[in-house]
Parts: sequence; C-alpha cells; structure tokens
Amino acid sequence: MKKYHVKKGDKVVVNSGNYKGEEATITVVLTAKDRVVLSFTSNKDRAIGKRTIKKTKLNPNGGMVERSVSVHVSNVNPVAADKTE
Repeated sequence: MKKYHVKKGDKVVVNSGNYKGEEATITVVLTAKDRVVLSFTSNKDRAIGKRTIKKTKLNPNGGMVERSVSVHVSNVNPVAADKTE
C-alpha cells in the first residue's frame, strides 16, 4: 500500500496547475492513479471544476460539464495549522 503526505479530509493548497494557490479539502484519494479529488473551500463559485467530455449516448453534445476536480498528489501541500501563542 502506498503512503502519501495527505489523506482524506485534509485541507491543502494546490501548488501547481490550473488551480494553483487555491485552498481545497480532499474528498477522495485515488491510489491507483496517485491522484486526489478536491472540493474547493476558498470560492463558493468554484466548488466544482469544469471538465471537457466526449460525446456519448448519455450526453450527445459532449462539451464542458461541471464535476469534481482531481490533481496529482504531488501538486498539493497540506495547509499549515494556525499557531496560537
């Protein structure tokens, strides 16, 4: 079994890619592909990302749809906990 520096429920910051600099919460860890599925917390508008899909019987037009965003596990870092003194 693989070990990662993050787990389900952790708050993370995306450090690379289209969502760079945004805070999110991990909803699922996909160990087969080394990816994590994110739910964004910083902006209400971006709770779900947009992805392109091909034409299918269920979606005959294809195009852009809203769905959960997954990024490679190496592109996220845990958020540092607030230190109270």
